[in-house]
Amino acid sequence: MEEALKHKTASGETICYSVTSGLEPSVVWLGGFRSDMNGSKAKFVDQWARENDRSFIRFDYSGHGRSSGNFADGTISKWLSDALEVIDHLTTGPVVLLGSSMGGWLALLAALARPQRVRALALIAPAADFTQKLMWDKFDQQVKDEITEQGYWMQPSPYGEVEITKNLIEDGNKHLLLDEEIAFTGPVRILQGQLDQDVPWQHAMKLVMKLQSNDVVFSLIKYGDHSLSADADLLRLQAVLEELIVK
Repeated sequence: MEEALKHKTASGETICYSVTSGLEPSVVWLGGFRSDMNGSKAKFVDQWARENDRSFIRFDYSGHGRSSGNFADGTISKWLSDALEVIDHLTTGPVVLLGSSMGGWLALLAALARPQRVRALALIAPAADFTQKLMWDKFDQQVKDEITEQGYWMQPSPYGEVEITKNLIEDGNKHLLLDEEIAFTGPVRILQGQLDQDVPWQHAMKLVMKLQSNDVVFSLIKYGDHSLSADADLLRLQAVLEELIVK
């Protein structure tokens, strides 16, 4: 495994990251919930950046991958702060944010927080508002009671149990976007799998309707799952990036 660079935040956390130097705008990878910067899509984009002299940075949120902190202490506010720390201190000039799943939500929030820096958004199965719309609203009453009373619930998953905390849910409510217009006017490209069981395509389509931008393209891949990591999907992602970096 390649050695990661380290950035110390003002709060004392350590964010691990990898950077490829090249032409601006910089592409910034924002990964998903419990993912890390060494996933197949991030590594693919890193290779593309190296071969095409493009600036690219990928990193691990706190509690993810090799960055410091405990996953269960994480919130949307904390991970958004990590993303803004990377944009503010590890990049210069305009950026294109590439967000996958939860990273799509964080990319939208970061674009609203740094409108002068964020040129465009490339979103893969964007999970905007997922703590409310895709978690809490779908939990049965027993799960809701467990979270409310003991402060967390251990969610089963194919990769082991995931601790879903009351703090994560409540903090997420501070960042909800889909109930009103989203004031981002730059280009947005969305890649979405029709077979996605984690972020249904109808959820991602709601985002299209809320974006203020008129330059939005929503690509629905009929056979696509949540990861969109097949060779054809990666080539679609490459085409999106090659379009957005010259916008």
